[in-house]
Amino acid sequence: MTALTPRRGVSPASDTPRSDTSAVRATGLRAAFRSVRAHTDALAAPLSPEDQVVQSMPDASPTKWHRAHTTWFFEQFLLEPHAPGYRLFDERLAYLYNSYYVAAGPRHARPKRGLITRPDAATVAAYRAHVDAAVDALLADEASLAPEVAAIVEIGLNHEQQHQELILTDILHAFSENPIAPAYDPEWRFRPASRAPGAVALPEGIHTIGHQGDGFSYDNEGPAHRALVGPVEIDRGLVTNGDWLAFINDGGYDDAALWLSDGFAAVQQEGWRAPGHWRQEDGRWHVVTLGGLVPVDPDAPVCHVSYYEADAFARYAGRHLPSEQEWEVAARSGELADAFGVVWQWTRSAYSPYPGFRAAEGALGEYNGKFMINQMVLRGSSLATPPGHARTTYRNFFPPSARWQFTGLRLATFPT
Repeated sequence: MTALTPRRGVSPASDTPRSDTSAVRATGLRAAFRSVRAHTDALAAPLSPEDQVVQSMPDASPTKWHRAHTTWFFEQFLLEPHAPGYRLFDERLAYLYNSYYVAAGPRHARPKRGLITRPDAATVAAYRAHVDAAVDALLADEASLAPEVAAIVEIGLNHEQQHQELILTDILHAFSENPIAPAYDPEWRFRPASRAPGAVALPEGIHTIGHQGDGFSYDNEGPAHRALVGPVEIDRGLVTNGDWLAFINDGGYDDAALWLSDGFAAVQQEGWRAPGHWRQEDGRWHVVTLGGLVPVDPDAPVCHVSYYEADAFARYAGRHLPSEQEWEVAARSGELADAFGVVWQWTRSAYSPYPGFRAAEGALGEYNGKFMINQMVLRGSSLATPPGHARTTYRNFFPPSARWQFTGLRLATFPT
């Protein structure tokens, strides 16, 4: 079952994640490289050059920037150090398309990425082709690759898959700011939530949390460690739009008692009256989706809500958000409906290092560790997550005010 009806060969995520490896490792590096890079191009194909340069807010990036940045990643970390004789496509591009890797050199300010009209989309396509040809040649004799080279290719492909999700979330945000609400793909539809009554009951116990085995994972998913979990009951189903409409109609956005102080300040400052991308037209709520503006479906999982909103809704319902450890144990049981491939689910866990975590040395060590402050953890995956890029141990993270991602929630109860 998939979350969207795709076109143009663009596939959404699967409900079932790979638990111990990635799609990259399953197919071989050279084949995976070609597949992942082609998927990025397929995601960009429905977009015009004007679409690809827009930056609708500082937290989002233009599609053209995503396409160039993921290319720079391979050039910077793979080709320059490991491909003898490789020649840079254009030495100026490192400044434009480095994101946050301080050790890799200076970079253009993130909020100004939408001002980079040149190089144009055709030049970025040529940049991708130049780097693709060099990487393909490097991977021709895959069996002889040094382990550290193979590891860089693998993390580079997983990195690009993250940006594939951002291409969709960022262009959706841009389209939501457009009064005519254009569609990325008119045939895409958000599916209803699974009918999953009841809860997964977790008795008190010690569980191993985090990634184990030799499959791919990000550094923030380990080290695996033991944690006390439960007793807790976690809903099998996700909170729906119908549930959220009741929250709105009951004055949830006006009741300060339901909100964290920072959250209620955000409500007042930003004028939140509903989830992100929702609009009221003719007295009825609509939402901007990848398929354009559609009426809010009460049976669909609520989406584009911040941690602040998720926490307030849980309080309104007399419940809690699960911790990331509780979520992981429950998901491992296979009893959570829509755990993957629909919406990322907020947890009540702050994004912090696991016991014994140490970031890798060098620029790639900046990938996750330096963001372990002022963020909250989400688990699962969303309809925009590429195939093969979901794991039970995957730790996504965003600031508590973020809601342009496909973010929703499920609730938990502590037995009395």
